[in-house]
Amino acid sequence: MFNASDLRKGLKIEIDGDPCVITDFQFSKPGKGQSIYRCKIRNLSTGNSFDKSYRSVEKVKKASLDSRDFTFSYQAGDDFVFSDNNTYEEIHLTTEQLGDSQYFIVEDMQVEILFHNDKALDVTLPNFVEKEITDTEPGARGDTTTNCNKPAKIDNGYEIAVPIFINEGDIVRIDTRTGDYADRVSKG
Repeated sequence: MFNASDLRKGLKIEIDGDPCVITDFQFSKPGKGQSIYRCKIRNLSTGNSFDKSYRSVEKVKKASLDSRDFTFSYQAGDDFVFSDNNTYEEIHLTTEQLGDSQYFIVEDMQVEILFHNDKALDVTLPNFVEKEITDTEPGARGDTTTNCNKPAKIDNGYEIAVPIFINEGDIVRIDTRTGDYADRVSKG
């Protein structure tokens, strides 16, 4: 159990049997009375967000979450199959469960999967992944405007904004947390 004073952004708690994460946190101390902890909370099972306030004397239940390391094995239709690094047990995750993360998964990628009561909730990818640009317009010669971007597609059809000097065949590093271009790795 956590005390209300232990609450902070990123803390995983349990509310009505569902695992949740605190996405925003504010502390206020009125002139009289107890301190109030206002939290924005996201349910990890459903993805819904809501606000909840706690008084300083309240207790909050700690979420019973388990995090294990997996390796991406292969894709079977809409399912992505991951293998547990210790037991070699396979787990199937759908494109809905992965969200935009599905576009950044590469062969033999090491990931961390978060479980609650043996149900997969969240997949954490490495912060950066390298992908090849398969389709983009050529940059205009002599156009040196700073912060000028153009659309580009990677091998699985995901579209990102890249600087104008990036061409088809270039390998770029993409931030998997935001889905944005980070930098060019090499010229194709």
